[in-house]
Amino acid sequence: MLYILLLWLLLPFIFFRLALKSRRQPEYFQHVGERFGLYSIRSDKPIIWLHAVSVGETRAAASLVASLKKAYPGHQMLLTHTTPTGRAAGEQLYGDNVLRAYLPYDYPFAVKRFFCHFKPQLGILMETEIWFNLINAGSDAGVPMLLLNARMSEKSSKGYARVKRLTQNALQKLSAVAAQSQDDAVRLSRLGARNVSVMGNLKFDIFPPLEMLKLGALLHEQFGQRRKIFLLASTREGEEALALEASQKLSSDVLLVIVPRHPHRFEEIEGMLRKRGLRYQKRSEDKTVSAEIQVVLGDSMGEMFAYYAACDLAFIGGSLLPFGGQNLIEACSVGKPVLIGPHTYNFKEATRLAVEAGAAVRVSDAQELMQTAMRILNDDGTRDAMGKQGVMFVSSHQGATGKAMEVIREVLGGSA
Repeated sequence: MLYILLLWLLLPFIFFRLALKSRRQPEYFQHVGERFGLYSIRSDKPIIWLHAVSVGETRAAASLVASLKKAYPGHQMLLTHTTPTGRAAGEQLYGDNVLRAYLPYDYPFAVKRFFCHFKPQLGILMETEIWFNLINAGSDAGVPMLLLNARMSEKSSKGYARVKRLTQNALQKLSAVAAQSQDDAVRLSRLGARNVSVMGNLKFDIFPPLEMLKLGALLHEQFGQRRKIFLLASTREGEEALALEASQKLSSDVLLVIVPRHPHRFEEIEGMLRKRGLRYQKRSEDKTVSAEIQVVLGDSMGEMFAYYAACDLAFIGGSLLPFGGQNLIEACSVGKPVLIGPHTYNFKEATRLAVEAGAAVRVSDAQELMQTAMRILNDDGTRDAMGKQGVMFVSSHQGATGKAMEVIREVLGGSA
């Protein structure tokens, strides 16, 4: 098969990529054996396995994991990840209550080892995780597999359509597919998926952790209550430079807080701030921010809810440049007004709904971002109204977890 041949040809580059990534994140060279189906962890309980690629999917799965643990107390939850940050988020969120491991690369021998070792009673893939050999191995092992919180953009659909036979074969071996929206469901059905339903988006079923809200209140005091706090959240490569270039439009009574999406970029952003001669302070210093500080670098992990709770206005990164955007729902859930850029195809439906609800405002570039930020920061009424609309927007779209559990019960049965 051409797909398998291509995987073998890519094998040397996989080790090169791991080595390259480990220079920024040494964790990439930990548990390497797991990526090839070699595991040491075990459980005496029957396993329910859920794959959450990275941080966003791991957080989104929180309500589903809680519901699964309640409905199936006799089972052990296994979370697999692709990135070290996803694995770290799983540890932070769930501690020892779940098993954690890396999902193996999609080599037939590796995925077969995975199923032979863990013998899961159910496999749950999230969003767009359609791995051909993995799904085939699950089918061969008699493991029912679901694709939940599924999304399929028009662009991705065209890509999968180029390998229609592989895609159709994999999708038809899934026991069920539950999509985020009707458009996603239609595209997945066209690609060959069967038993397709619409469940909504798990990312709406979030409840800000109390400890993060408390930390947010402390951060707000630390940042300085006399200044407005403008948060640039989950920023990606190139966006910080654009934002800093346009930041002269911010008045002196605004504190800029930058939290990059990936932790390996903390040093890069710090160098950028130093080169520009900006007075900055790092979150890790954990001290009061003096009045002359212009920028705070959020160099911490797992505190995004706290940053949202601490700010007066949040820009959601990955959207100023064509990265597809990040999750704006968390900011809305804590009642904060949101700005987003033009590139939001990863969260197309949620962004559209947030803008329509008046919870978010879309800007076209960095200059408009800063101009709009100042307008909203100077208008208490607008900020308050947008915040309230954000909370209503999130609550009105909750319920995906319940629908996902209905699909799971159809396949796995009642509580055990």
